[in-house]
This record gives sequence, C-alpha cells and structure tokens, in this order.
Amino acid sequence: MQVKIVNVSNNELPAYKTKYSAGLDLRANLKESVILKPLERKLISTGLFIELPEGYEAQIRPRSGMALKHGITVLNTPGTIDADYRGEIGIILVNLSNENFEINNGDRICQMIIAKYQQVDLVKVDIINETERGAGGFGHTGIN
Repeated sequence: MQVKIVNVSNNELPAYKTKYSAGLDLRANLKESVILKPLERKLISTGLFIELPEGYEAQIRPRSGMALKHGITVLNTPGTIDADYRGEIGIILVNLSNENFEINNGDRICQMIIAKYQQVDLVKVDIINETERGAGGFGHTGIN
C-alpha cells in the first residue's frame, strides 16, 4: 500500500529500521533545540503531512529506548491520526524523568504505525451476553 506524504522538514522520510519493523520512526523538525524539563510536555513538530486511505489510521507510539533510558514518552499513547486529517503531524512528548532532556532537529522521537480499522454501527439494547470473565477488570486474573 502506498501513502502520500509531504515532507517540509530537512529530515529524511520516515523509514522502517528493520525488515520486520511495524513502526516508522518520525523525527523532530526544529529550528532550535528544545529542552523538556521533568514532568513538562511539549508539542514537537515533524514537518510531515500524510494522506491516508479510507479505512486506515496512523497510530503514534513512543520509542521504547527513549522511554527506558530517558523517561520520554508520547503523552496520548497511542495517538490517532484519522484518514481525513491533513494538518501537520505533531507529537506530544512528556518527560517523566527527574532530569532535563534535550530534543534536537532530526532526533527520532516516536513511531508511526499504519493500521486498518472498521467503523461499526452501535445497536442500543437492554442487556448483553454474559461471559465467564463478566465484569472482571484490572488485575482480575491476579498479579502474577
């Protein structure tokens, strides 16, 4: 499948880093470095605009290395870019560490996954079928 992309940054196009990668790495498009202070969040420009086909979305997810090594993550994970959105892709990064973190132009800041979805028709009813799990939610199967 081909996806049209406009790149107004000086960075290379997003790319899969390995043969079986699911995510395309997106890069920061900055005129000057940005410092993210502890617990601070900022919208980071990418300089990218995409045209997704109907029935597809782009999901924005953190880079695991940045999260583990530096405590930097995408705040609204996963972020969704709808097929009819034509604005610039912006990434909300947050610093969950105790140290300042510097973001420079061209730094890989997140991953973008293109995924198929299907819209549904909701049907209002009075009851739904029971299952063995029922209403068991967070931790219902135990901690270990």
